Amino acid sequence: MADLSGNWLGTFWQAGSPTRFEATLVHGGNVLSGRILDDGDLGEAQIVSGEVIGRSIGFTKRYLTNSQPPIIYTGTVSEDGDSMQGQWRISKSNSGLWEAHRSKDDLTAELQRRLAKQLAGSAGR
Repeated sequence: MADLSGNWLGTFWQAGSPTRFEATLVHGGNVLSGRILDDGDLGEAQIVSGEVIGRSIGFTKRYLTNSQPPIIYTGTVSEDGDSMQGQWRISKSNSGLWEAHRSKDDLTAELQRRLAKQLAGSAGR
């Protein structure tokens, strides 16, 4: 299995509407961790638990800025390790599809910039 560590660009669909996201993944052995930044109101999330077994991927995403329930992602990684797709779910009635592709952009720098801005805003309160 390819190392999934690095930057990813993706989309998830909820109620037929797409939301783009950027992810920075860290993959070691069968364990997956990282951060996800949604291009929507919910913002940044952390992968609180993740696993890769063969070409199967599964992880749980939790938003940092609100009390949304965790979101469970399951899916399959492509043979070349450069894309993945699957389904996410919050509950039996709230689920949808997602996909992601490896990115060459430096998403980590952007994520760090946004985190620093959030921390600066929190310190000023």
